[in-house]
Amino acid sequence: MIGDLKDGVTSSVGSNISKILQGSVTAQDHDGGYVPPGTLNDTACKTDTCCVWSYIAAEIYPFFQETNGTCNQWARRAIRLGFHDAAGWSKPNAAAGNDYGGADGSIALSAEEAGRQENKGLSEIISKVQEWQQKYGVGMADLIQFASNVATVTCPLGPRVRTFVGRIDSTTPAPAGLLPDVFDSADKLICLFADKTISAGQLTALVGAHSTSQQFFVDPSKAGQPQDDTPGVFDTNFYTQHRPGASKLDGVFQFQSDVLLARDTRTKGRWAEFSIFGAPLWGGGYATAYVRLSLLGVNNINNLTECSHVLPKAHTSFP
Repeated sequence: MIGDLKDGVTSSVGSNISKILQGSVTAQDHDGGYVPPGTLNDTACKTDTCCVWSYIAAEIYPFFQETNGTCNQWARRAIRLGFHDAAGWSKPNAAAGNDYGGADGSIALSAEEAGRQENKGLSEIISKVQEWQQKYGVGMADLIQFASNVATVTCPLGPRVRTFVGRIDSTTPAPAGLLPDVFDSADKLICLFADKTISAGQLTALVGAHSTSQQFFVDPSKAGQPQDDTPGVFDTNFYTQHRPGASKLDGVFQFQSDVLLARDTRTKGRWAEFSIFGAPLWGGGYATAYVRLSLLGVNNINNLTECSHVLPKAHTSFP
């Protein structure tokens, strides 16, 4: 268990999250259809925790979408921002008395953290979430994770990841050295994520977000190249195109770390399953792993509120 759930489940939302983390209930929400009880400034809206989030979703969903229905560069940035804010936490640090970092909004609240080399390319989306926070008056930690989940479901085939709000913001920069690097070995990555309570199989699911990514800084001469041939779709082409023996496609840039994970004995089996069985299997695996990631460093999980029902509807087919 993570956060305050280590000390026990004391609420219904804590119970639900505990079950998600254990894999006994789904981490995807297939419902929706939320109708706000009033305008943003109405008393009815203000007394419904999720109401303001429905208005945020209504604004940012089209912002993340291309005219052809795929997701755009802003969606990719929002997904990456969610990862980078949440991943700045580790179990060994917490055990040593340094239980800070994680999904606390610090990547957008600390200039030091935002300016780190590993966060290069995120300045524009950080400015956007700061703008949205000022407009709606919500917490930054929640906004970053909410935007990431909206961006994910904006992408065709992207899962509707269960979404919780009520995190506590922090201006303290996350500890350095806790984010993965594209030149890391498989062993280093697996150990790095194990220290975040994320298994090798869950890591395999999470790196599938590279299905929508593009690189700009690993090789500037190939700036803009995607990591599979459908960067606007949350599909499993990424897994298929990185499997051993797969032909390398022109215009597709493969990160060394992804190539190594596709071949490591601890991850290649799950990698092959995602390639063979596609988005339905991967979407569930990704959602479960991302709920865990999005709650790292959160020590008030029992007090959160679920607002999954305000997310946009998923696009289950494309085109």
